[in-house]
Amino acid sequence: MAEPLVESAVWRRLQWHRGEVEALHLRGVFESDPTRGERLTAEAAGLHLDYSKHRLTDDTLQLLRRLATERELPEKVRAMFRGEPVNTSEGRPALHVALRMPRFRSLVVDGVDVVKGVHSELDRMSAFADRVRSGEWVGATGRRISAVVNIGIGGSDLGPAMAYEALEPYASRELTARFVSNVDPADLAGALTGLEPGETLFVVVSKTMSTIETIENARASREWLVSALGAGADLTPHFVGVAGDPEAGERIGIPSENMYRIWDWVGGRTSLCSAVGLSLLVTLGEESFRSLLNGSQAMDDHFANTALGGNLPVICGLLAVWYRNFMGAETTAVVPYSDALRLFPAYLQQLWMESNGKSVTTSGEPAEVDSGSVLWGGSGTNAQHAFFQLLHQGTALIPVDLIGFAQSAEDSAERHDLLAANLLAQAEALAFGRTADELEDAGAPEATIPHRVMPGNRPSSVLLAERLTPATLGALVALYEHSVFTQAAIWGINPFDQWGVELGKELASRIAPELAAGWKHELHHDSSTNALIHRYRALRDGR
Repeated sequence: MAEPLVESAVWRRLQWHRGEVEALHLRGVFESDPTRGERLTAEAAGLHLDYSKHRLTDDTLQLLRRLATERELPEKVRAMFRGEPVNTSEGRPALHVALRMPRFRSLVVDGVDVVKGVHSELDRMSAFADRVRSGEWVGATGRRISAVVNIGIGGSDLGPAMAYEALEPYASRELTARFVSNVDPADLAGALTGLEPGETLFVVVSKTMSTIETIENARASREWLVSALGAGADLTPHFVGVAGDPEAGERIGIPSENMYRIWDWVGGRTSLCSAVGLSLLVTLGEESFRSLLNGSQAMDDHFANTALGGNLPVICGLLAVWYRNFMGAETTAVVPYSDALRLFPAYLQQLWMESNGKSVTTSGEPAEVDSGSVLWGGSGTNAQHAFFQLLHQGTALIPVDLIGFAQSAEDSAERHDLLAANLLAQAEALAFGRTADELEDAGAPEATIPHRVMPGNRPSSVLLAERLTPATLGALVALYEHSVFTQAAIWGINPFDQWGVELGKELASRIAPELAAGWKHELHHDSSTNALIHRYRALRDGR
């Protein structure tokens, strides 16, 4: 039986070492080590990571790497890439990495070469996308498709929506993409505004084809088409689906030949590179979509084959453990200095918190230490005028990832330089702050000095890439996926299940019919829920 995490010598050493680090300020750390800014960096898959502005020393990094080795991180990485059942509670592998493997590779799991299956499905998807993009695939009225509406929720929405926003400069100008997830009727109504029904293709994404929000939105979409095109119109060319079982689409009127497969070894939050990305493949085209896969695959190879000390995902994951368990940080901020990545923090929220929001270890025992942190953020420079005040002068310690690019998709180098200047300035200000003496020397009014002092010593990572391309986005996605896995390996939890999501779904299915106007039976919830159901009915019915 493995030694309890909190009883290991390296864990206890890290707890003691925290006191050494807490006594240091980044100002003094940089002054005593002029090479720190060049030394504490790493490169992979087109990404440059500067982690020098973190509250740690070389001893910290050495201890964290020892912890990773002791917790068998390298062995767990190999197990995942071999297709072993690392999703222990569901007894299956987590093979999102297989979705990006090149065609010439082979990965046999339970006697099946999953890479061969992945590329077979990808070829089907590409052929379909070509038919839509060329105009060969037409709607019920014979007109070519001009709009693609992705209907899903969770990973079936967050990934495609984020990636489309990020890569819109690469998208076909002849196709509009919309994304619907919320069962709130306003979400679908807004997405359909301005679209021509006869030219609209719906991509319905649900692993089981039973997710209530997705099925309801698909049903409402069909009603919208019937209302516009008539009850006798052939709606078959207006719907394709993505599910675990190709036959599942028939339950909502999508024939199996219009269905694309997502395997049970792909979790929703790591499904972007699967058929869940079909709407991206249609709108971006095969070249860009495969470039996205290649970027993820490059980071996968780096994660699997690079020593811990220079391994970007491992470094990021160990930093997260350091702040969560030893420095008292309960939240993490992610701020991309790219408006195109404004949905990236929301995408990462599911990946980060659904994966590691666990209080039970893989053996079913209570977690020994705090696991997971709250991830939040927004795009810079807007974020600077929203929540950066808290980062600079608040009382909470909040590590932040700042993501930037050296080139802009737009032809405006001067404004892009200003954007980059803000990113670099924030990292500098967070780390070094501003002292009372500096303010006094600058002639600041004495009464304002206490309010204008910036304590600094606030940690940040800077991730830089040349340009936001499909490959760069793929690398970023894989970087955070593997950082999350690294954290889970240290904590001994399963990052691939999400049982906490299921209870709410079950209760909603029970409550939904009880809200109907014709419900006459007694309610059997707690007094609060019963009262809220009665109040909701009364407000809805105007009573």
